[in-house]
Amino acid sequence: MTQTDDWADQTEQTVLDAAVARAPALGWNARLVREACEACGLSVGDEELLLPNGARDLAALLSRRHDARALEALGAVDPKSLKIRERIARAVSERMEAGAADLEATRRCAAFLALPTNTDLGLKLAWETADHLWRWAGDESTDWNHYSKRTILSGILIPALTMRWFDGSEAAEAFVARRIENVMAFEKWKAGKDFEAPFRKVTDVLSRIRYGARG
Repeated sequence: MTQTDDWADQTEQTVLDAAVARAPALGWNARLVREACEACGLSVGDEELLLPNGARDLAALLSRRHDARALEALGAVDPKSLKIRERIARAVSERMEAGAADLEATRRCAAFLALPTNTDLGLKLAWETADHLWRWAGDESTDWNHYSKRTILSGILIPALTMRWFDGSEAAEAFVARRIENVMAFEKWKAGKDFEAPFRKVTDVLSRIRYGARG
């Protein structure tokens, strides 16, 4: 890591601290970025260098801080001692509580990410979180299951986190439990079924049309 990278990493976290303290009053916006940077002694030029995408970059920093905080808490848990559904429930719970530690700032950031212009970033950050949680849970898949697991978990995380920020932990935990139960029921139903069979049949028919019947 170069001195420039080290300065950037340290300064990002300092600015984020300042932003978290000010977000309840200012919201999550360009003004927050400027005032947080100004509190850290950064010029407008420094701000543009450090956070070229403004409040979007700041939102990503907050999400990744919460990911790191959740993973630190999960480091005290042996995932192998839990069933898969228990691992995911515990992982999601820790991630919800990691964000709740900065509750008012997190609420402002969530509202910012819910804007139509920022939903792409919200989905990206949810995917990142899902990837971290699945890796902690021991997932090593590299086929299509790698993507389907993270897509499904992202679909649980987004509403679960929103419920935690605005409705409290009890409602969020109950929602997560229901969704995990639904997913496990689907996986049980899906087990043993060959969903690729129709595609193989189509491929075989097209192959026969193109190359003729095999002898």
